Amino acid sequence: MTERLENLERLIRGELPAPPIAQLIGFSLVAVKHGEAVFDFESNEKHANPMGTLHGGVLCDVADAAMGVSFASTLEDGESFTTLELKINFLRPVWSEKLRAVGKVVKRGKTVGLTECDITNSSGVLVARASSTCMVLRGAQASGR
Repeated sequence: MTERLENLERLIRGELPAPPIAQLIGFSLVAVKHGEAVFDFESNEKHANPMGTLHGGVLCDVADAAMGVSFASTLEDGESFTTLELKINFLRPVWSEKLRAVGKVVKRGKTVGLTECDITNSSGVLVARASSTCMVLRGAQASGR
């Protein structure tokens, strides 16, 4: 198990603090394994757009976290990554409800990878699907990331 995957497990157990963005929005990592990450999120009125539904940017943040952690779980020690592209389809409006985001690595190449994320409500209904392209960073590019 890599140091990164060990730290993600420590985060789930509450031994490490959640990243600032997770604290701000209110999502949490609940499971991780090589190539997959699961986040839970409870949307409410503080996440609403002017029309009263969950702001799409919040769904993007949650999906980005799930896809990013799924990809990060495949990295070797000394590697990092950056997201090159993110796309999301909003499939159902959300107000106040519990959501689950499952990020999975579809393809992990030496330099470029593809991830996907399905976000479902507590009934298991798909509310959004996202994908992202990630680039592995090594050496000086990975330093400090």
